[in-house]
Amino acid sequence: MSIDIYWRIGMEGDHASLRTPRRYNRGHANGYGPGNIAPAVRGGALDGYSYIDHVAAVAKASESAGFLGGLLPSFPVTEDPWAFAAALARETTTYRFMVAFQPGFLHPVQAARMSASLQRATGGRLVYNIISGGGGPAQLWWGDKVSHDDRYARTSEFLDVLRGVWDGSPFTHEGRFFGTDAATLPPGLAGQRFPQVYFSGSSGAAVRAAGRHADYYLSWLEPYADLRAKFDGVRAHAETIGRTPKFAVRIDIVARHTEEAAWAEIGKGWAFVDRDAANRAARGDSVGAARIKGWVPETITGYRDLEVQPNVWCGFSLIRGGPAFGLVGSYEQVAQRLDELIDLGVDAFILAGNPHLEEAYRIGEEVLPLLGRTRLTTPTTPVLTHA
Repeated sequence: MSIDIYWRIGMEGDHASLRTPRRYNRGHANGYGPGNIAPAVRGGALDGYSYIDHVAAVAKASESAGFLGGLLPSFPVTEDPWAFAAALARETTTYRFMVAFQPGFLHPVQAARMSASLQRATGGRLVYNIISGGGGPAQLWWGDKVSHDDRYARTSEFLDVLRGVWDGSPFTHEGRFFGTDAATLPPGLAGQRFPQVYFSGSSGAAVRAAGRHADYYLSWLEPYADLRAKFDGVRAHAETIGRTPKFAVRIDIVARHTEEAAWAEIGKGWAFVDRDAANRAARGDSVGAARIKGWVPETITGYRDLEVQPNVWCGFSLIRGGPAFGLVGSYEQVAQRLDELIDLGVDAFILAGNPHLEEAYRIGEEVLPLLGRTRLTTPTTPVLTHA
């Protein structure tokens, strides 16, 4: 079995390390202060090295380190992943771009044209990370007041329409959220390789929508028994409609030569934890976020209290925004935990580490070889379809 392994690219700026939580020194997430790079302030002026130059370095580093592609996240605080994917395609050779987006904010016919154009230009290197939104302030930033379950219904209809116009035949649709009248793609775009679909969400509505549309059901890391139960539920639903899903897991990693050194990195970051700020960031109606909060104990005497099973730590969201769970340990231990997830049924990973540039090299050089290069999906040279 071949395993797809992607690297997360920090679209909102990047931390210097987990030792300095929420201290962005790459990009402009916290402004351009002393010590910033990409760009830096030199002689009272910006040095001209933009954040996308830094992101290109991360993409090229992770491509050379053995990752199949990179996830480009999308939040109100990030750059636009569609624009970045188009720019970064010229900086890489085989690297796939997993573009995260919410279907509610694009018409599916326009999304089909954008996607097919990117596929044609890159030789088929676009991958979808479909997100339906976690509610709360972040959803209202978009002006989106659609309820939780309806957002998944909208996503499902969006993908139906997008697929409907993809092959170039006139497609007419009058639905609850979208309408088309004999919509088509031009001949040069019709028939491009349809992007693989990574679909996330933990609610019943999400599982139903994923069962219809997902090539990979994507989950944050959870305790392994809970993850197995979640996958079993997705499989059971998919079987009722004649589909066999694959599974992917998004994981933050702190890996060092020894377990002690890895936990020491966590300890340095733990000194800056603001648990109230982390709780405020978790507002919304996301079922997945609520599941995560349920595993964090109310009384914490130290960071090792959050190690729910060997090397599985649920304190990452207290140090930086994002998923709570990740892996902490030696290179060998982290590789072993990933192998156990593969045995559990995981077909793909999205790995991450702060800072993204240096950790891409570290994980690519020290952890991926322990999984066995023959197990990893081999990138193929894209074939461009236009003259």
